[in-house]
Amino acid sequence: MLRTKTFLSTWSQERSMKWLVLLWLVAFSECIVKIPLRQVKTMRKTLSGKNTLNNFLKEHTYSLSQISSRGSNLTIHPLRNIMDMLYVGNITIGTPPQEFQVVFDTGSSDLWVPSVFCQSLACATKVMFIHLYSSTFRHTQKVFNIKYNTGRMKGLLVYDTVRIGDLVSTDQPFCISLAEVGFDGIPFDGVLGLNYPNMSFSGAIPIFDNLKNEGAISEPVFAFYLSKDKREGSVVMFGGVDHRYYKGELNWVPLIQAGGWTVHVDRISMKRKIIACSGGCEALVDTGTALIKGPRRLVNNIQKLIGTTPRGSKHYVSCSVVNTLPSIIFTINGINYPVPARAYILKDSESHCYTAFKENTVRTSRETWILGDVFLRLYFSVFDRGNDRIGLARAV
Repeated sequence: MLRTKTFLSTWSQERSMKWLVLLWLVAFSECIVKIPLRQVKTMRKTLSGKNTLNNFLKEHTYSLSQISSRGSNLTIHPLRNIMDMLYVGNITIGTPPQEFQVVFDTGSSDLWVPSVFCQSLACATKVMFIHLYSSTFRHTQKVFNIKYNTGRMKGLLVYDTVRIGDLVSTDQPFCISLAEVGFDGIPFDGVLGLNYPNMSFSGAIPIFDNLKNEGAISEPVFAFYLSKDKREGSVVMFGGVDHRYYKGELNWVPLIQAGGWTVHVDRISMKRKIIACSGGCEALVDTGTALIKGPRRLVNNIQKLIGTTPRGSKHYVSCSVVNTLPSIIFTINGINYPVPARAYILKDSESHCYTAFKENTVRTSRETWILGDVFLRLYFSVFDRGNDRIGLARAV
């Protein structure tokens, strides 16, 4: 904030007035690269301990010098694993580059970061984009809103050069936030959406599509390896697949329809009994979601079968029984994908055990599940835009 205030005080009066008038007007209108991921504490756990957010971020600094070593078709780029709850990585925007920590999210399509015009409390502890620092920046007057399960963002559509490691997208449309709700105390700056273009709230071409269209990547695919319990080691790779990150063969699952990373699930079972998805259902494969989410009634039934006790927003179980709990099996395209108890039982800040199953608050006409990081830590995932399919294999 100090840096931002000092910078603002040096703006020329003419440019400041022009931009302030513009943003006040729009604000009241409606509006293969390989990226190693790093794990970080959840902000709920962090703030419940002795360290403040600022102390935490200082302790886990993440410099640009750590990013990018180019392989044959892959560029390696570090990301963080936030205590198995969130996976984030660094990108840069502008000329010269300004660095931001974002979630690489297959559940959304827009790229956004905070701006110096954001007055929300959520922006106060984040890195904010300063447009006047960039010689390649250009703006529009389009304001729009993005809604997530846990919050929402109001922003302005702009253009600039965006870099993911060695990948460069010039004149890339993205959003700078004017207001954020629901993102207070969360240790990332913004979101980089990797879903299909039709899922974009802003109508902007996603960065993956621009990179694909410009021939910056050799194949129209990206893939995730999410580490377990370690800050470092997680990887998202663009333009190809590194086979060292999984065992056996990739099982390819066709999308229900081109335009979203949603697949058909045959059934969900435990101890050879179907406990959900009895007539088939659908599941979004979502790197931006930490847990496994489903309809309330079915999730509650799973909690009862596990023997949990509800407390607050979580369902708890004795840590001493974790090794005795059965696996929950997702059968997808005829292949079983077991999720053992050691994967679906998590620990809170006081080392109490709770389940990773949670109600999906988004209502749909069909039975819909979200397979988040709890599932994806077990299974290496390949997102193939060229063939509209997802590949899954057991992660190493």
